[in-house]
Amino acid sequence: MRIGFIGLGAMGRGMAANLQRAGHEVQAHDLRRVEGFPDWKPTAAEAVRGCEVVFTSLPGPKEVDAISREIRSSLKDGAAWFDLSTNSPEVVRRLHAELSRIHFLDAPVSGGKAGAESGKLAIWVGGDRAAFEKHLHVLKAIGDQPLYIGPIGAGTVAKLAHNCASFAIQAALAEIFTLGVKGGVEPLALFRALRQGASGRKRTFDRLADFYLPSRSSSPKSSACRCASAGSPTRSSPRPCAAAGASTTAAPRWPCRKSVPGLRPGSRRSA
Repeated sequence: MRIGFIGLGAMGRGMAANLQRAGHEVQAHDLRRVEGFPDWKPTAAEAVRGCEVVFTSLPGPKEVDAISREIRSSLKDGAAWFDLSTNSPEVVRRLHAELSRIHFLDAPVSGGKAGAESGKLAIWVGGDRAAFEKHLHVLKAIGDQPLYIGPIGAGTVAKLAHNCASFAIQAALAEIFTLGVKGGVEPLALFRALRQGASGRKRTFDRLADFYLPSRSSSPKSSACRCASAGSPTRSSPRPCAAAGASTTAAPRWPCRKSVPGLRPGSRRSA
């Protein structure tokens, strides 16, 4: 398949190279010439011309907006444009509305430079589901975990929520380790201790589910398990972030813990 790829930085270069290795014809472009791409194009407009699928991997919303003005007239009718950048919900929704003759999807990734090179990436996609499924095999050449999140902007909200959680956890751990070391514990010993505890042994978001998505059988007399069919979260459940463009007035529908892939039903564990 002929694919246009714009943005060959720390993340983009590895992803574009993996598309080439999968046998796709990649028309590549960046502000500077990058070796390893025989079908190099001097402009972004030339890179997308005649392509069924286009990828952009750019620093942020401002750069994606600028590229959209440069390439929109060169995009093939019905083409799919997956924006892999960490963008803003407002920008991707506006571009989706403006570019009605193509399928514009937000598809931010997570996994870092090493993941971009190895193909071990999460790809969170928002937009037309049929376009996602049609080009799923192409996405799998970039990352091993492509996931359809929902309508346009949903992938970007998921990425921003992930980044907020990541930064918050890192900041909290920095304070906690400082507290422990100031309390007289050798840093490596403290790390080993915390790593062996209940929280250290479990993946962070699996443990979150233990508290906010309890199984139906955990408390027969309790209505704590608010499944999607019930339509309301538990009293202590977090609500969507307004800054990410989600409404805080309507109660979100949280799934039952049993319905979350990869999680085993069970009672809530203590720390």
